[in-house]
Order: sequence, then structure tokens, then C-alpha cells
Amino acid sequence: MLATSLGLCSRVGYRVVHVKSQATHKLRALLRSREMLVRSRVMLDNHLRGILKAFGLKVGKVDPGRLDQRVRDLIEGDEVLERVVGAVLSVRQEVVERLEDLHRMVLAAVKADPVCRLLISVPGVGPVTALAFRTAVEDPTRFAKSWLVGAYFGLTPRKYASGETDRNGGISRCGDRLVRSLLCDAANVLLTRVQRWSWLKRWGVEVARRRGKVRAQVAVARRLAVIMHRMWIDGTPFRWTKETADEAASA
Repeated sequence: MLATSLGLCSRVGYRVVHVKSQATHKLRALLRSREMLVRSRVMLDNHLRGILKAFGLKVGKVDPGRLDQRVRDLIEGDEVLERVVGAVLSVRQEVVERLEDLHRMVLAAVKADPVCRLLISVPGVGPVTALAFRTAVEDPTRFAKSWLVGAYFGLTPRKYASGETDRNGGISRCGDRLVRSLLCDAANVLLTRVQRWSWLKRWGVEVARRRGKVRAQVAVARRLAVIMHRMWIDGTPFRWTKETADEAASA
């Protein structure tokens, strides 16, 4: 029956659509829920800063883990603010605890998955990015060429062609927004925080010098997607030098 359905689809011009497994959907639900809690924590942090600023109380630059104590120190002695701000801090504390629970689930899922353990060998790519990429692609053989993955996540330029007009626009932003955002974050970490030099970082720095930091970040994010897909197909870890990467590509 399935073969007949696939044959019918090919005759009438329909394309076969990949359907993710229930296990993958559960991991995607975990990632989306974690993302929602991160946004909620940031929203509460900004809300607290805004309230205190009206009274001339500045939180300043502080680690998220110490923001609670910093705010309590600022409002100490003010009964009204202690009650009002204290209510928000209680909600924030609950969000932080649930966020830590979900993050531990992400780490456990990554530890149990050999593909994710392979992907985190890429500089700048952490457990969340690896798991998001893993669950968004699920089956790497869906892509005939690794460079197609960049377009799948909306990291390639739009194409506008009409008559004699033929130009490229900004990135398409199609596909999975979460993975695209995480890949861009990973690219930023690679360019700004990773101390060890690699051929990929050198290439990204050169693009930044020519085209600017934002375009370099997108370009590196697109290349990260391609590299991670090829690593998945080949089963090989990230190669830090261009020579070994070229040898692997030609093998």
C-alpha cells in the first residue's frame, strides 16, 4: 500500500514529505519549552530592571544567577517594593528552577545520543544547538548535498529575478527559526569567544573584515550547518585544520 501511494505521488507530481518520529517530536517539545522559559526569564529580568529604574535604583550588569540577590539588596527597607517586587522574584525563581530541570533533560538526551556527542566537537556548538540540529534534520540522507542544509534553515540569500533584474536579497529566514537562531549564536561564539584558532574561525574573521560582523556571523552559521551535516554523514569529528578537512572531503 505504501509503495503504491508513493508511486501515485510521483505520477501526479507530489513530493514525499519527511515525517518525524514521536521520539523526535518529544525532544522538539523539550527544546521549545526550554526556549519559552528562557524568554520568560529574560522578560521578567527586564521587567524588574524597568520597575527599579523608575525609583533611581539601577541593577547594573550582573549575572542572571545573582540578579535575585542584587534586586533584594536594592529594595531592602522599602515595604511596598519588597511586596511588589518580591512577588515577581518568586515567579522568576520558579521559572529558573524549571529551566534548570529542562536543561538537565537536554544534557541527558545529548549524552545518550552519539550524533549529538559528535556535533558538539564543533567549536561554538553546545548541547542545545546540537540537539536542535539533530532533531530538525533527523535523517541526514534527506539532503543529497550538504550545502542544501543551509538553505533548509533559511541561511541563504533570497533570489529576486524579473526581466533583466537579477539580484540577491537578505537571507530567506525560511525553515526552523530555533535552529537558525542557535546556529547564529554558535557562529558568534566561534568568532568572539573560542580562543583556539581553526580554519573555520580564520575564514569567518576574514569575511568579517571584508563584509562586516553581521554578514560574517550568518556566513559562518550557514557553513556550520553544512559542516555538521557532513560530519553526521561521515561519522567524523570536526577537523581544526584546513588540510585535514580537505583530505576528508576528497576521501
